[in-house]
Amino acid sequence: MTAIHYTVEAANLHAHLFHIRLTIAQPQATQTVSLPVWIPGSYLVREFAKNLQNLSAKQGRRSAAITQRDKCTWDIACKPGQPVVLSYEVYAFDNSVRTAWLDSQRGFFNGTSVCLRVHGQEDAPHQLQLTAVKSHPNWQAATGLAPVKIDKKGFGLYQAAHYDELVDCPVELGTFWSGSFMACGVPHRFVVAGALPSFDGERLLADTQKICEAAIAFWHGQGKAAGKKTPHKNYLFMLNAVHDGYGGLEHRNSTALICNRTDLPRQTKPHRNEGYTTLLGLISHEYFHTWNVKQLRPDAFARYDYTQENFTQLLWFFEGFTSYYDDILLRRADLIDDSTYIQLLGKAIAQVQQTPGRHVQSVAQASFDAWVKYYRQDENTPNATVSYYTKGSLVALCLDLKLRSEFKTEGYTLDTVMRGLWRRCKAGPMREQDLLDELQALTGRSWQKEMQAWVHSTHELPLRELLSAHGIQVEAETSAMAQRLGLRVNEGAGSVLVKAVLRGSAAEAAGLAAGDEWLGLDVGAKGQGGSWRLGKLDELPALMGQERQLTAWVSRDKRLLRLRLTVPAQASQWRLSMPADRATGQWPRI
Repeated sequence: MTAIHYTVEAANLHAHLFHIRLTIAQPQATQTVSLPVWIPGSYLVREFAKNLQNLSAKQGRRSAAITQRDKCTWDIACKPGQPVVLSYEVYAFDNSVRTAWLDSQRGFFNGTSVCLRVHGQEDAPHQLQLTAVKSHPNWQAATGLAPVKIDKKGFGLYQAAHYDELVDCPVELGTFWSGSFMACGVPHRFVVAGALPSFDGERLLADTQKICEAAIAFWHGQGKAAGKKTPHKNYLFMLNAVHDGYGGLEHRNSTALICNRTDLPRQTKPHRNEGYTTLLGLISHEYFHTWNVKQLRPDAFARYDYTQENFTQLLWFFEGFTSYYDDILLRRADLIDDSTYIQLLGKAIAQVQQTPGRHVQSVAQASFDAWVKYYRQDENTPNATVSYYTKGSLVALCLDLKLRSEFKTEGYTLDTVMRGLWRRCKAGPMREQDLLDELQALTGRSWQKEMQAWVHSTHELPLRELLSAHGIQVEAETSAMAQRLGLRVNEGAGSVLVKAVLRGSAAEAAGLAAGDEWLGLDVGAKGQGGSWRLGKLDELPALMGQERQLTAWVSRDKRLLRLRLTVPAQASQWRLSMPADRATGQWPRI
């Protein structure tokens, strides 16, 4: 008998309950079990144990006593030498990539949400039995786990070398669409739940294949010989198409994705739209993580501690550098052109420049604080923190352009550094010093000054200087009214609802606050321009004419407030462009 064996049954679809039976072949006299409080890749304590119920334990016909130790840990009193069987249910109604979901249309779960960890036996072999859903005979199952004995629909027995592998292979259940392709000789499968009838699966497969081949070529070179060097022998993409949603979570040989149905390619629309390009960028991002965070990982993740936060200052590298390369791989796969790539780069720069928190928090601090700030965003988030995804990607850009400038003759790029880090650290954890050491070994000089300025301080990045040196024109264009006023808003149904007020802005000076509903305005210092209902911020120029003074009518806690607001002169933001004759520019082949 395998040391640890789980049987997972979709027991009650309408009640959203999975039933789990856990058999421990050789329990300790006091066998401790626990459910993780977080899932690797999503840096927030989510308390998965809140969804666990009806836990019981038996050895043969005898009930074993259970004592709860804390919020997610239990001690089982066992007789030595006799298997113990735990039975429990998990409520699954979170339609995200992080936890578990079950209804009459679809099932999904991550092991961190449903599989209790058997303390002291984490490194023993683990098996997972997926039980077919009798009420839904057309359902299938898909997972990155290694099959032992399964049927044509994917139900049956799977094997994991240890607990970490078990919970790093999510499971998809339902009547999903499925397609396959080979990338450098490595089998890949794509399953999609919730797609519209017009969904063009063949185009999604073809485009994803190009992304995977570009990523494998990045790390290992071209062709089947490169495929033999990948850390995965097969790969599974699981995509949940919904009315409104976006996100992804990387795993060792799979990824869970969620997107809007309308972002999927359609047979009736052969041209790639912005939503589909965004989806391809997400696919590229999560697939790149197969190397950069799942294998090449920070020392804090050398062995996951599932009981608490696992702090690291390196998310700017593992998430930020991955964010830099996700769009570059789309370009290398010829899924976007140079112009589109430059637009995406400009969007990332604008996001950072429009975040006052970049003056408050370094990107290294943002990485460490992810557990309490990035994943717990509120109205003050843009004023207090900076995204380690977006600014981290710009740190990667600066490093890449700096290398290309200084070492043009040698042909050094950030690609060279990343592949060097793979050789240096793939067998063990990576530290910031490893990046510095790799840069010094490659270039013969210290990069400590750049690391301090770009990563550990709140200084502005030298973006304009580096971009201009590579032939990218940096011009000013008029920013939108929301940015001009220093507001982030929700607009809909003729209403302007304030989400956030940016630090040092005109809106802050006027006294606007998150949660305010901006109803209307009096134009002019004395209202001489009339009173108007406001439906969208972009209506302001037409309503105000040449005036810059107005009185905003705001609803706050059912009270009507009149706030004096001075609209700033036209603010500008960067617009990046490439010379019409690219051959005359300095921009390198990316």
